[in-house]
Amino acid sequence: MVTRLGLGLPQMRQYDIGRDIPAVARAAEGIGYDSLWVFERVLFPTPATQGLYGIDGLPWPEHYRSVADPLISLTLAAAATERVRLGSSVLVAPLHIPFELARALATLDVASGGRVTAGFGTGWSHDEYAAQSVAPFAQRGATLDELLDVCGAVWGPDPVAYEGTLTRIAPSEVGPKPARPVPVLLAASGPRASRRLVDRADGWLPVAMGARQLADSWGELRDLAAERDRTRPLTATVRANAAYTPKPYEGTGRRPFQGSVDQIVEDLVAHVRASGIDDFLLDLQSGTRDAQELMDVAAAVYEAARAAGV
Repeated sequence: MVTRLGLGLPQMRQYDIGRDIPAVARAAEGIGYDSLWVFERVLFPTPATQGLYGIDGLPWPEHYRSVADPLISLTLAAAATERVRLGSSVLVAPLHIPFELARALATLDVASGGRVTAGFGTGWSHDEYAAQSVAPFAQRGATLDELLDVCGAVWGPDPVAYEGTLTRIAPSEVGPKPARPVPVLLAASGPRASRRLVDRADGWLPVAMGARQLADSWGELRDLAAERDRTRPLTATVRANAAYTPKPYEGTGRRPFQGSVDQIVEDLVAHVRASGIDDFLLDLQSGTRDAQELMDVAAAVYEAARAAGV
């Protein structure tokens, strides 16, 4: 099994967005990466009114202080590449008007020659919801459901018509249409979100928090798919948020994907072998100083991963 490897694009404040995103995208495609990915953060509250992931007392990481818009970042990467898939891990669904986002993704898919993968989640930041959401935090699941409905309608045949809580589309021609069916992946935890994923999405977008935990969660999700009589294959693309360090991390308490190139690859091998998942995205950008170091580390990780048999 050859693992498909993706790379997170440089969206953080140490990068020159207009110059570095195209440069890293071209380099990643040349190295051999299969996909390029973006994530979404819209603000950094000072002081934070809520901890990271909604956990009291857990500070937001400094690299969240400035994160470039994900769709603009993907557009820059699309224009600089020809082959790699272009994915979001994730777009926070309730921060977007459903019809507008569906059209933007369709346009990007056409412009890139059918390379877009749409990854959605519901987010966790009350501050982001207060600034930009189209519905209250308590309605985040229903908002994601409506976005999925609207994408299905807008990306489908004309005439498009839809009646929802946030969206009303009179029978209309809506274009452009995606170049091919856009894969939809969901970041899901919890029973309700897992059922939505199994019933409505093409695949899962977990975060790598440990090889055994990933394997167990993947097994539970596949069991749920069987229970709900899902007939089409269920895919998974694992996000590995790496904390790169030039020298090996020493001592106790090392987190998954924290440390040197060899340590990152060691964790990648462990996660692949434990879970059997063959699609991973490595986000290395928070631990590198500039685009050149990001490209160098990405090349070293890719070479070491292939040498290790993944």
